[in-house]
Amino acid sequence: MRRASFGSGRAIGARGTAARSLLGGFLVGSVAVGSATGTFRVESWVLGLVGFPLVALAGQAWRARRRPERLVALTGLLGHLVTLVVFLLLYGTVWYAPLIGFVSDAALLFFGSSMLLAAARGYAGCEVLAISNWLLRRDDQLGCVVFDALDRLDPRRPTG
Repeated sequence: MRRASFGSGRAIGARGTAARSLLGGFLVGSVAVGSATGTFRVESWVLGLVGFPLVALAGQAWRARRRPERLVALTGLLGHLVTLVVFLLLYGTVWYAPLIGFVSDAALLFFGSSMLLAAARGYAGCEVLAISNWLLRRDDQLGCVVFDALDRLDPRRPTG
């Protein structure tokens, strides 16, 4: 896995940037279009763009204070599966828990905006932690690496 870049260099190339931009843009765009043409649910936007990132930030900051070394866990197949299951549980609330169905759009906003930030920063790390890693200037990896295979095909080499 290529390390995240905190300086001016990029750890991903054009393919990784494009993939993160396209998928992240699709996720965020689908909620934006739905909000514009259907029902706008402010709670989805607040939870997805503020709530989930704050939970990730608080959890990561808490862990970093107690154990400052870089966290790398669940980054293989099991990590993919865990991340997928968590995403599907959040996204599926509209079907199995309609009273909190707004969490579905919040999940799309959180995952999508994280991918967009990773693309903009050239970040090759965990999409779920892209926001908190950026704010904490860390490179923790947890249950992720969605784009790892594509990044390995990219000729771009990591910096730093």
